[in-house]
Amino acid sequence: PLTPPYPREMSDPMQGLQIQEVENTTKTKRVAVHTHISGLGLNEQGEPLPIAQGLVGQREAREAAGLVVELIRAQRMAGRAVLFAGPPGSGKTAIAIAISQELGKKVPFCPMVGSEVYSQEVKKTEILAENFRRAIGLRIKELKEVYEGEVTSIQPEETENPLGGYGKTIAHVLVGLKTAKGTKQLKLDPTIYSSLQKERVAVGDVIYIEANSGSVKRVGRSDAFATEYDLEAEEYVPLPKGDVHKKKEVVQDVTLHDLDQANAKPKGGHDIISMVGTVMKPKRTEITDKLRGEINKIVSKYIDQGVAELIPGVLFIDEVHMLDLECFTYLNRALESTIAPIVVLATNRGNSIIRGTDFTSPHGIPIDLLDRLLVIKTNPLTDSEIKEIIKIRAVTQGINLSEDALQIFTALASSTSLRHALQQLNTCNVLAKITSPDTMLVTPDIVKEATSLFLESRQSSVLLQKTAGFINQ
Repeated sequence: PLTPPYPREMSDPMQGLQIQEVENTTKTKRVAVHTHISGLGLNEQGEPLPIAQGLVGQREAREAAGLVVELIRAQRMAGRAVLFAGPPGSGKTAIAIAISQELGKKVPFCPMVGSEVYSQEVKKTEILAENFRRAIGLRIKELKEVYEGEVTSIQPEETENPLGGYGKTIAHVLVGLKTAKGTKQLKLDPTIYSSLQKERVAVGDVIYIEANSGSVKRVGRSDAFATEYDLEAEEYVPLPKGDVHKKKEVVQDVTLHDLDQANAKPKGGHDIISMVGTVMKPKRTEITDKLRGEINKIVSKYIDQGVAELIPGVLFIDEVHMLDLECFTYLNRALESTIAPIVVLATNRGNSIIRGTDFTSPHGIPIDLLDRLLVIKTNPLTDSEIKEIIKIRAVTQGINLSEDALQIFTALASSTSLRHALQQLNTCNVLAKITSPDTMLVTPDIVKEATSLFLESRQSSVLLQKTAGFINQ
């Protein structure tokens, strides 16, 4: 293999192909709607900064959300929930995601929409229960006897097949492991060799093997193999310290829903009819309350023994006015449970009818549930705040936006909606790559061309009114 730095161009005389040097191995990630948000943007005193951590404006709402985060950390949010109420596009979902970012990456965040509960296969309350359990994490700590180190060699030893034939089988595998303190040669079972292949372990990888179960975990590539130029972006880890054979605390993060599913899988027969029936009918099955109760008992026992730690996450229900009275009744009971996540609701409705009834209530939510909620109001964004949000999104998506084009986008968002303007950013970026591939600068002419190709909702409504009879009622 070639050692860096590689030559600028390498050619293979046999193939006539050229391989050019790869200088940037940064992993590209999909840019979602709220990728740029990393927190609430508060200072040390809990006061909101004008522009920080991807959030702009909504200073009162962000300060209130910061207090909610402190209540959650102090474990004083039990039996309560938060409701974000405001017009569309005012940042309700963004602040909810910022709350989860403030709590940390290890805290589960389960988003859902109110209309998700309506299914022909599963009850509404069952879907709510599943999402409640997804938002509750369990950190299990076990002290295990492991072999850990950097792989120096992998040598499978073959033997004749005892069943006859021409094929050979793996008798055992010799694996060399190295740490900062020493090296060790291990003679492992053939089943562990298949685990090494599944994890795609190669020489130079850092792994650990559990002594009791024989399970193999690939931690990453040793940082001794890190180079400035590499053909694949790897996660490099330092060489393990201490002996190869050691006792190590292994931490595993799961959710209660993972435990429910693992214990609720139907144990069918081993005949061909049962196997085909399982494949052909992958319908969802409801998990019984009895099973959940048993799992809760085991979890409580582990917590009392200090083996596990409960991590209440965030359950975010957007468009909560889409829930009906049955779901609201379930939410009331679930919030009183001893094991419950932090529930964050969002709606853009004012006084509206509670779904499934003829009664009108604020935000379409029953009064008895509203009494449990901390209501946070979000206000419409100003033109200056809209401009800063568009600028942040352009930087996040790598779009070269001129100042004049930014002004046009701000005016477009004010006259239509912020979401429509942000969607047009991507179309303008594609047009800029075609018209000016060198600079890829989004100019006012490109913005005008993009807006002429794609209609906004109000323009579409006016167009349909002018073309009466085009759509049959």
